[in-house]
Amino acid sequence: MQFIVPQFIEHEAKIIGPLTFKQFIFIGAAGAICFVLYLLIAKTSFFLFLLLSIIIFGAGASLALLKIGGRDLPAILISFLRFSFGSKIYIWKKKGSPITFFKKVEIKKESKEGELPLKIAEKSQLKKIRTEIEMKTK
Repeated sequence: MQFIVPQFIEHEAKIIGPLTFKQFIFIGAAGAICFVLYLLIAKTSFFLFLLLSIIIFGAGASLALLKIGGRDLPAILISFLRFSFGSKIYIWKKKGSPITFFKKVEIKKESKEGELPLKIAEKSQLKKIRTEIEMKTK
C-alpha cells in the first residue's frame, strides 16, 4: 500500500484568529500608530488624520498580508535593500595551493651509454594555459 507524503508543509501557526504572530504585529503596530495620530492630530485636522491613518494602515496591512511570487513583502523589501546598499563587486579569491593527488617520486637510473635520457616536461600544457589565464598573460 502506497501513502502520499505531503510536501511543502511549511506553515506558520495561526495564533490570533486567522493571523500569524508576525501579521498581527504588523497590523497591531499600524493600529497603534493610527491611535497615537488620533490623539495628536484628530482634534486640529481630522482630514489630515484620516489621510495619514489610511496610508499607515494600508502599509501595515500590505506588509502583513501581501505576497509576491510566494514571498512576503518584508522579505522582498529586505532583499531589495541588501541588493541596493550592498557591494556589487564580486571578486574570486583563490584559496591555498591546488590539491595534489600524487606524490612526486624521483627514480635515479643509471643510463647506458647508447640510450638518451628521457626528458620529462616540468609542467603540462594545461597547467601552463591555466597559469596564463589566471595571470592574464600571453
